[in-house]
Amino acid sequence: MNQVSMTINGKMRRRTVEPRMLLVHFLRDELLLTGTHVGCDTSQCGACTVLLDGLSAKSCTIFAVQADGSHVTTIEGLAANGQLHPVQEGFWEEHGLQCGYCTPGMIMSAVSLLQENPTPTERQIREGISGNFCRCTGYQHIVNAIQYAAKKG
Repeated sequence: MNQVSMTINGKMRRRTVEPRMLLVHFLRDELLLTGTHVGCDTSQCGACTVLLDGLSAKSCTIFAVQADGSHVTTIEGLAANGQLHPVQEGFWEEHGLQCGYCTPGMIMSAVSLLQENPTPTERQIREGISGNFCRCTGYQHIVNAIQYAAKKG
């Protein structure tokens, strides 16, 4: 067993975990932050995407012990003071979701993209979310949602 300590959504969290526990399971099972989804367990779908020290990361590919000392932001940590994050608002306004299973990971990837490139082209948006699969939409509404957020700045 290993002791881990990390800041998650602005709050310091400490737990004792098995060395093989994945970050996604740490978030969901230990901290009950169930917005981060487990989709494939093979890093293909992106449903488990979080921000790790400000960068987009698939939490099914990282052990919790590897994130020790890091800052993690999950979908639960985006809204502030009752206000949706611009990307969350964009998904709402532009109907960027259907079943919603991919949505948290898609939003987290979009947040990371906009941090790196605040004014992406449509092609750059599509490339930026290429590590996230949506089985329900044709992606156009997702792209529209990210463009909405980019315009909001």
